Amino acid sequence: MSLTYWCEQAWLPDGVAKDVLVVVEGNRIARIGQGPPPAAAERLAGITVPGLANAHSHAFHRALRGAAQEGKGDFWTWRDRMYEVAARLDPDTYLRLATAVYAEMALAGVTCVGEFHYLHHAPDGKPYDDPNTMGHTLVQAARAAGLRIALLDTCYLSGGMGAPLAGAQARFGDGDAERWAVRADDLADSYEGQGDVEIGAAIHSVRAVPPEQMPVVAEFSHRHAAPLHAHVSEQRAENAACVEMYAATPVQLLHEHGALGPRSTAVHATHLTDVDVELLAHSGTHICMCPTTERDLADGIGPARTLADRGAPITLGSDSHAVIDLFEEARAVELDERLASGKRGHWPAADLLAAATNAGHTSLGFPDAGMLVAGARADLVSVRLDSVRTAGARGPEAVVFAATAADVHSVVSGGRRVVENGRHVLGDVGSLLAEAIGALR
Repeated sequence: MSLTYWCEQAWLPDGVAKDVLVVVEGNRIARIGQGPPPAAAERLAGITVPGLANAHSHAFHRALRGAAQEGKGDFWTWRDRMYEVAARLDPDTYLRLATAVYAEMALAGVTCVGEFHYLHHAPDGKPYDDPNTMGHTLVQAARAAGLRIALLDTCYLSGGMGAPLAGAQARFGDGDAERWAVRADDLADSYEGQGDVEIGAAIHSVRAVPPEQMPVVAEFSHRHAAPLHAHVSEQRAENAACVEMYAATPVQLLHEHGALGPRSTAVHATHLTDVDVELLAHSGTHICMCPTTERDLADGIGPARTLADRGAPITLGSDSHAVIDLFEEARAVELDERLASGKRGHWPAADLLAAATNAGHTSLGFPDAGMLVAGARADLVSVRLDSVRTAGARGPEAVVFAATAADVHSVVSGGRRVVENGRHVLGDVGSLLAEAIGALR
């Protein structure tokens, strides 16, 4: 069965075009053309762009929005609040929360999420009867919300450099990387051949995975041809501790243990040396910028423009979900660069939109998505151009520098219409979020 969508405007590889016809067969774009709308075509007003990829998510962090903002503090005090939420989740409450969070993402135009997943076991650290119960829960949630998911199963072995896991961290650990790999292999086998799920790997950070354990995680990525992500140089204190213990920066440590490369993504990459920049760029490692979280936690502003100029692809993520709005993440890359440099015009809107679409999908193991071309996955996100925010704006600049998630009115994800007239197929997502978060308090 085929469906035809007629877009008032669409962002194609060559730029914005008018009167664009997109023929969808199954979960793929069969043909793209131009002309007047056929009688049976679905009309998509405004400007239609490819589906957005949220390349870095911790779904359960959404429960902290508005609840971790009072008073002073830093990343480390925020982390204590996060652990409190982590300790209260079980498979049922996590399913409700993650489904609502992913539905919020769909409302914002996200069609694929990279879930950095380390909430593996029961609160006492013992595995569930199925050790991958929590991972299956996240896949179920993504499917219910209409998203593809790259489940980045995270190796998390220590509570700090040279320190054991403590408190809620007991849920995160598998003992060592070999036991992590056994569980992750079983998870990957469960979804082999299922086109809406990619099982990837993650090294949580240099503080959570000792360097001698890192090659096991990298080898999983190579064996499965799967993404490998890692938190990198998010905090100056972490960098200093890494240099003191290993006489190397986090980037250098990852490089020395085989964890950088074209399938890898360094998340944050905020506090880098010149050597770090060259290692990331020359290895082809993606860089996932999460500006709304990085500013919320007072982490700093990363050298995105420098990294991109050296050849490192830039992607975007909403991380802790202080905000779920990939347009805001995109423009924040430019606006933060302006604050740091005192100059404007570092990023063309089209480049930022590419970071939010194809580059992000590629980093998550879906290189055939994030493009409006024949053969690509049928992800169509339509943005109003008549709202109080977008009226009068044009082209990709309207999307990146004017629109917000609230301007998304239609989302087709993998050929399935999941948002229509600004409403998700699951119903009132605000109520779903309130109920799921309320159950944790």
